[in-house]
Amino acid sequence: MNQPLAYVHPGAKIAKNVVIEPFTTINNNVIIGEGTWIGSNVTIMEGARIGKNCNIFPGAVISAVPQDLKFGGEDSLAIIGDNTTIRECVTINRGTVASGQTTIGKNCLIMATAHVAHDCHIGDNAIIVNGVALAGHVTVGNFAIIGGLAAVHQFINIGDHAMISGGSLVRKDVPPFTKAAKEPLSYVGINSVGLRRRGFTSEKIREIQEIYRILYQKNYNTSQAVSIIEAEMAASPERDEILQFIRNSSRGVMKGYTGVY
Repeated sequence: MNQPLAYVHPGAKIAKNVVIEPFTTINNNVIIGEGTWIGSNVTIMEGARIGKNCNIFPGAVISAVPQDLKFGGEDSLAIIGDNTTIRECVTINRGTVASGQTTIGKNCLIMATAHVAHDCHIGDNAIIVNGVALAGHVTVGNFAIIGGLAAVHQFINIGDHAMISGGSLVRKDVPPFTKAAKEPLSYVGINSVGLRRRGFTSEKIREIQEIYRILYQKNYNTSQAVSIIEAEMAASPERDEILQFIRNSSRGVMKGYTGVY
């Protein structure tokens, strides 16, 4: 249902049952899937690819050119997965030549005034709370939660099921399954409540806890801890995911917090 006060470029491809409210602008080279609702005063620029059954609230700007002085006008995309909600005044920039796209997965919630910069890649079921600022090239894992007003440095990786406290300054990678808080950002335990909600067994949660005790609470350096975890902990998808995350970290993982036992 295209309101007469909305502008839709003839080159945009809009599914028949998409609702577009008044005063919204949809530019050329945009694709929007079935069942999506676009609120009033939304601006969707070239390169947007929006999935099915999404909700985009007033004031959002999707697929604007990157805020990157190196951007040369190259073709790139901003991709939003099915069933994702984008709240008021969120800004999502499209990619640069580095990866060609900014991506947000399925079933995500991006709350009001958050900013997702160029070449960010957000997994499925992630929650980005109000006022969060993601710099360029940030990767956020599945089911991760980033608390309100957190600022994430460029090229940071945040693992699956991680939870970051509101107001945090994220300068180091945050491994999967962990909670991160304090200043500087530090390990403060595993996200056990979230893991239980998502069906992790008590045995699996204890396994993850033991891995992070070795990494953060035994006074080993990271290389020593990785070697001990690999030698002493039985192989499992979670163990291997944690080890691979640490090995792939280019900025280094966050440190432990001495108050955690």
